[in-house]
Amino acid sequence: MEEVIMAPVIIFMVVVAPIWLILHYRSKRQMSQGLSEEEYQQLQELSEMADSMAERIHTLEAILDEETPEWRNKHGQ
Repeated sequence: MEEVIMAPVIIFMVVVAPIWLILHYRSKRQMSQGLSEEEYQQLQELSEMADSMAERIHTLEAILDEETPEWRNKHGQ
């Protein structure tokens, strides 16, 4: 019975554990290096898009508040 348990443990220690450790420390190293230039550019673009969308939503809500003052209460019904 002990041999049945030992085989998967040995396979795990020889195959899975080293790969797991390599991938773990590689991801830690990449995180500590920060964002690449391309990732930073994408983050900037997404931030600008979010700001633009927030401005549009604010404008739409202002229009709805003016034209249909009770629109917020209708949503819950």
